[in-house]
Amino acid sequence: MNTSKRFETRSQRPINRETFIHPWPEVGLIVAESPYDPAPGLVIEKGVVVEMDGVARADFDMLDVFIAEHSLDLDVAAEAMATPSLDIARMLVDINVSRDEVLRLTRGCTAAKLVDIVRYMNVLEMMMGLTKLRARRAPANQAHVTNRAEHPTLLAADAAEAALRGFAEVETTVGVSRYAPLNALAILVGSQTGRAGVLTQCAVEEATNLRLGIRGLTTYSETLSVYGTERAFVDGDDTPWSKAFLNAAYASRGVKTRFTSGTGSEALMGHAEGKSMLYLEARCLLVTRGAGSQGTQNGSISCIALPESLPGGVRAVLAENLIAMMLGLEVAAGNDALASHSEMRKSAKLMLQFIPGTDFVTSGYGAIPRYDNMFGGGNFDTTELDDWYVIQRDMQVDGGIHPVKEEAILHVRERAARAIQAIFDAFDFAQISDAEVQAAITAYSSRDMPDRDRISDLKAAQLLLNGPITVLEVIRVLEETGHHDIAANLLELQRQRATGDYLQPSGIFDKDFTVLSALTTPNNYTGPGTGYRVEGERWERLQDIPQAWDPKAWRREKEKSIPGGEESSENQHTGASAHYVSRSWLHEIGPAPIGVETEVVVAVGPAFGIAIEETIGGLDLREVLAEVLSGIAEEGVPARVVRVYHTSDCAFIGHAGAQLSGSGVAIGMQSKGTTVIHQRDLAPLENLELFSMAPNMDLTTYRQIGRNAARYAQHKPTVPVPVKIDNTARLRLIVQTTLLHRQETEMVEAGKEPTELRLSDVVGNVFLPGSSAQFPKTSP
Repeated sequence: MNTSKRFETRSQRPINRETFIHPWPEVGLIVAESPYDPAPGLVIEKGVVVEMDGVARADFDMLDVFIAEHSLDLDVAAEAMATPSLDIARMLVDINVSRDEVLRLTRGCTAAKLVDIVRYMNVLEMMMGLTKLRARRAPANQAHVTNRAEHPTLLAADAAEAALRGFAEVETTVGVSRYAPLNALAILVGSQTGRAGVLTQCAVEEATNLRLGIRGLTTYSETLSVYGTERAFVDGDDTPWSKAFLNAAYASRGVKTRFTSGTGSEALMGHAEGKSMLYLEARCLLVTRGAGSQGTQNGSISCIALPESLPGGVRAVLAENLIAMMLGLEVAAGNDALASHSEMRKSAKLMLQFIPGTDFVTSGYGAIPRYDNMFGGGNFDTTELDDWYVIQRDMQVDGGIHPVKEEAILHVRERAARAIQAIFDAFDFAQISDAEVQAAITAYSSRDMPDRDRISDLKAAQLLLNGPITVLEVIRVLEETGHHDIAANLLELQRQRATGDYLQPSGIFDKDFTVLSALTTPNNYTGPGTGYRVEGERWERLQDIPQAWDPKAWRREKEKSIPGGEESSENQHTGASAHYVSRSWLHEIGPAPIGVETEVVVAVGPAFGIAIEETIGGLDLREVLAEVLSGIAEEGVPARVVRVYHTSDCAFIGHAGAQLSGSGVAIGMQSKGTTVIHQRDLAPLENLELFSMAPNMDLTTYRQIGRNAARYAQHKPTVPVPVKIDNTARLRLIVQTTLLHRQETEMVEAGKEPTELRLSDVVGNVFLPGSSAQFPKTSP
């Protein structure tokens, strides 16, 4: 049996390392529209829900009871349920319908109704919905900061860097649960070193998490998981009411909370009850709203590979983000767990939240290497930050972070490492050595860090959790050891916890502790020209990626090496070649006549050897021309060199030379190295051979071009010159190509006839053949 090598090659692609299955609704392996999903419905009698989505009150499970009692706005429910789902779907994308009006209706919708609304929407329409329904005006981002060694110095330095890069929240977790207090302390101190007001949390068991918050070591929590079926809740040893109580406990201590849910969790736990993943997630989101949480972390999160194995899985994840926004919740939109082996697929999924913007574009961007990411490896890591910055710059989109120069990163990492060193010393924890500090400043991963006494660190962690030390003692140490600004930031963070303003929906802080939330900076998008726009100072900052360079400076540097070059740039479009002629190794000897004998004319551009002395590939034009002339001479054919002034186009330079050549054959050369072999009777844009990839050409190639041109002039059979193909050259060098071509174009003199050139016999150590040889006869 024949097999296709193309199919074989594709089978090895990263995408084919993933699992794809057909739906199996009975066990919940279906993302939407399960045949077992209920139809929307709601019956209210005397202010009491007696039937919801086809289930009578007597048959309610505990989620139904909780949703009916706490999650639905019964004042608008009848109107909402009577409004056709298609009409509400259209309201989501209609710029003439406000966000407030949409939310007024959706707060009266049951889970089945919410799913029925998004059923009518494609991914583009859902993205439009996200743009309008996001709670906070501007999007933000969250970072993951962890390491396998649970090294406190590295955690502090990494948190400081993440904060400086603009992450509004920093989350850590543990490999060994007893490390939680130290990890929480390290990222708290590090984050406030990088930027004031960054919120932090340590993802651990909920009781421990609450204790960390009480001691002032965390400022938000998103570990409150909810599920879409009763049996899944029971397996999690929880109820909707216990989650609501825990949410209130956090809020009473000034700790911001968001619940966590996502498509696929119930199927993974074996308790999907035949319902679709999206329907069960809608139930989770109604529980989240009813429990009083200001927001949710959803987007399938750690289950992402499960919906992605099914048709429409990524669309369903986007739909769950949208449903959360329809309920007025802050949305941390996933994109944290590894979503695909395929870079194309991973990026495509990200764009669904990245382009419209969510409250947090990711639920945790890996601000550390994937090796150190204790949240399952992470979807993106520190090596991909430049990619993220460039995409923001490409699209003029705010993905929640901004570029930072290396020296600023090194500075803030050292300050954070020194701060945590001072705290450990003051509390008599296991010493953090200067070697550890220095390693943390420049480390790539925890592999670069010295080993620590882990037993002593674990003792310190338990003392921090159970003993007398609180964040106030940490602040006192920082103040006494000269870390005044970090101490001030930590103290203000505790004051903000007491006032509680940042507990508002979608609340974060800017750098001066101003609360940015759905109340203080609401999303006011109503179509083009409204809402959040990447402009002004923010746009300037997103543009300024470290690897961007100034083309004007590049041009100036090129001109510095050429006498008269700098003044020529001030005399553009005025026959600028006059400013260079006095030092050129190419001397004009008069108008170029038409040849009458077999020869090859080498026609060069206006800037050749004058304003431009190297090809784009870095070859000296003197050496290039020497090789071309040597190749022609090897075939026993004389050559002339002429300069073409009226054009900078390679094809037309070559065509002009061919009109002057006695054989009708010429070589045309742009100053950046692009070359053509032309013939008189061809149209200007035709040729005998074209060498467009100048960066890939070496001196041997130019010599062979000369030989081939001479053979064409003698009408000999000629094998084209082999050309190295590099399809990445355009990506790397198109700007330099543009600048060099512009420089040549500035020297064009319309109407000026070609001139013949005489070459110096020796320029440096380069012999120029033909410079003193017998030139062919030309017409009078």
